[in-house]
Amino acid sequence: MDDQDDERPVASTEPGSGAPADTRVAAGFAAGDEECVAAVYRRWRPLVHALARRSLGDEREAEDVTQQVFLAAWRGRRGYRPGPGGFGAWLTGITRHKVADALEARTRRARAAEAAARVCAQARCEAEPGPERAVERVLVLGELARLPSAQQRVLRLAFYADLTQSQIADRTGLPPGTVKSHMRRALHVLRQSMETGPPQPLR
Repeated sequence: MDDQDDERPVASTEPGSGAPADTRVAAGFAAGDEECVAAVYRRWRPLVHALARRSLGDEREAEDVTQQVFLAAWRGRRGYRPGPGGFGAWLTGITRHKVADALEARTRRARAAEAAARVCAQARCEAEPGPERAVERVLVLGELARLPSAQQRVLRLAFYADLTQSQIADRTGLPPGTVKSHMRRALHVLRQSMETGPPQPLR
């Protein structure tokens, strides 16, 4: 009798090992358990990233969307209710929304680039003061890529996603003062690039 008991399979508590384990991990995540947060990320990140990569066709955008999905899931964890498909289906729904946002932002970028190209063609890229025109010039010349990555992201969110500084702080997790500083430094670099050519990026 004892030998038979010893041979019985033991249910694994590792994420990804089956529905019971997934259910426990999801419940812990919804309750704010830090260990379950890490387990959720390990368990479902490949799914979320694959969906984003397949829909967007761009690795960097897919990675950004993946981070946004898990941030949104964490912020909305108290609203999670088990349903058909479980936690994975819930994350898939969030992923679809974030992918749609990314595609919409991509469309806005394309329209902005086209508009900037028309302006430059008509006015031979004559610089006008103001950060809006500076960003338009950058879209055409590709100077945005010269900025440090943190400044790039802040400026892209402000221009492409039409986010305020407080919204950017929420999206990135950066303090509002840091967002403001990145914005100020990035615009300073862009203005210099229009006046004297590309400077060394401020860090």
